[in-house]
Amino acid sequence: MKEMSERDQRHELVEEFDPVVEHIQTIAEMHKLAESSVPIHQRKIEEVTAFLGRPRFLLIILIAVVLWSGINIILMSFGVPNLDPPPFAWMQGVLTLAALLQTTVILITENRQAVTIERRRQLDLQINLLLDEKMSKLLTMVDEMRRVHPALEDATDPHIEALKKTVDPRESLETLEQLLNEEEQI
Repeated sequence: MKEMSERDQRHELVEEFDPVVEHIQTIAEMHKLAESSVPIHQRKIEEVTAFLGRPRFLLIILIAVVLWSGINIILMSFGVPNLDPPPFAWMQGVLTLAALLQTTVILITENRQAVTIERRRQLDLQINLLLDEKMSKLLTMVDEMRRVHPALEDATDPHIEALKKTVDPRESLETLEQLLNEEEQI
C-alpha cells in the first residue's frame, strides 16, 4: 500500500471535521430514525398513495372507463344483456367508492407528513433562536472589543446596538399579528 500524501491526509482530516458533512449525516440519521418508527400499515398506505400519484394510475383509470363503457355499449348494440347499461350506474358507484378510498389514503399519508413537517419547523425555530442568541453575543463581544481598542472611536453604533438584542419570539409574534390585523382592517 502506498502511504497517503500529506495533501490527502489533510483532505481526509477536513472531511472528518467538515460541519457540512456532519450536518448531512445528522439529517440522514434523523430521517432514518423517523422512518424506522413508521408502522408497517402506514408504510403500505404510503406505497398505495405513491402509486395513486403516478401518471400510470391515471392511464389505468382512463383505460378501465373506456373498456367498461365500450364493452357495455357493444353488448347493448348486439342485443346481448350487459352488466351495466348507460348511464353506467355500476361504473359510477365503483368510481365513487374508489375516489372515497383514494381520498382517505391520501389524507392518512398527508397527516403523517404534516406531523413530520411540524417537527422540522419546530427544530428550525429552535435552531434559529439559538443562532440569534449566538450572533447577538458575538456582536456584543466585537462591540466591546471595538470600544476598548485605543485606535477606534468610543462612539456607539445604534445599528449594532439594535442587532445585539436577541429576538423575542413572543414579541415578534405579537407584532406580526398586530400588523396582519391592521392590514385586514384596511
